[in-house]
Amino acid sequence: MSFAYHAYEAVHMMVSPARTMSDALHLTFKNPANPFTYTPLGRTVAASCELFERTTRRYGKPGFDLPQTTINGVKVDVEERVVWERPFCRLINFDRKIEGRRKPQPKVLMVAPMSGHYATLLRGTVEAFLPGHDVYITDWVDARLVPLAAGRFDLDDYIDYVIAMLQKLGPETHVMAVCQPSVPVLAAIARMEAENDPAAPRSMTLMGGPIDTRRSPTQVNQVAMERGTEWFRRNCITKVPFPHAGMMRDVYPGFLQLSGFMAMNLDRHVNAHYDMFKHLIKGDGDSAEKHREFYDEYMAVMDLTAEYYLQTVETVFVEHALPKGQMMHRDKPVDLTAIRRVALMTVEGEKDDISGVGQTQAAHDLCTGIPQDKRVHYLQMGVGHYGVFNGSRFRSEIAPRISDFMVSLDMEAAKTRRDASATEARKGLRIAS
Repeated sequence: MSFAYHAYEAVHMMVSPARTMSDALHLTFKNPANPFTYTPLGRTVAASCELFERTTRRYGKPGFDLPQTTINGVKVDVEERVVWERPFCRLINFDRKIEGRRKPQPKVLMVAPMSGHYATLLRGTVEAFLPGHDVYITDWVDARLVPLAAGRFDLDDYIDYVIAMLQKLGPETHVMAVCQPSVPVLAAIARMEAENDPAAPRSMTLMGGPIDTRRSPTQVNQVAMERGTEWFRRNCITKVPFPHAGMMRDVYPGFLQLSGFMAMNLDRHVNAHYDMFKHLIKGDGDSAEKHREFYDEYMAVMDLTAEYYLQTVETVFVEHALPKGQMMHRDKPVDLTAIRRVALMTVEGEKDDISGVGQTQAAHDLCTGIPQDKRVHYLQMGVGHYGVFNGSRFRSEIAPRISDFMVSLDMEAAKTRRDASATEARKGLRIAS
């Protein structure tokens, strides 16, 4: 695999002249002054050129594009602020410009997947929580953009990053782990609880995560088990080529991850592009735009450091170290029974083909120290992996349940503080008398 990335870059360069000609032809047959633009032939040529461009381009990192949110029927501006940063991640806060005194609202740290796509994959997740929550999200950096001088980044570093971010935000934080981060987030909280860290979060919500992939194993899980870590090392790891800033860094390239995902549902993706072709010919701009929006996000991928990718494969999918009680964070054990103060909610999708039903729920069986009244599990019927954190059912059924879980915990904490203050006041009065 040592030359795979170089071959990928070379193909992009070789296709560039054809893309240039295609773009010129596309502009010609989209020009309102061209009479052929309005003919079936003209629309067919323009549609063909657009599909060629979209299937051969390199998709850059999308933006969150959430300039506003609506709170109680009022439009409120939103500003993205970087509040914490290290070489492989930035922590972004969506600062809502609310005028006047703010009512306390749950503080939410969304830990986005570091599995090939950018954090903007959770745009819909962020958008759903913005009206009623103070939202932060992990914006992971493409490994090909991180110079070798910045050092390594593996699963242990990931856990360190999560701990550092939680310490930055404080103990009233609610953390949401979407898919892959469920394991490092659970490990980070276990380590914080074992050390009696006062910054341990108020709750954790694990969504479609591979806590125990021995339950309802999916095709992804079975491939990892059958091939083992060494196969992935030999066949999936390559070096970042010139002229990227991370040149010579060993990575698992995003384009390989994307190829794997698309191969799992190739017929669906082919049909989707063919449908877009037909929509463009018919002039159905709305349907074509929905296709563009989805694939602009889906096709934008980032590279992962080789050490992080291989350690994750071995720890999570091959050795099942976390559910077996064998996972280590550096030289210390990850003891899930140490978690006592942090409430737990798990969310799964009935049709999830990445993390099968029961894999996330397994966290409840492992975190035996959490009181029963601080546990919630929810199985959303009729949704797959993507639907666990995005889409209409997420907005109408999943997000409200997560929000209620967080709000109820904040109300309980506020009541506990008031009761404690009242008790201290009564003690003070007795002493004074």
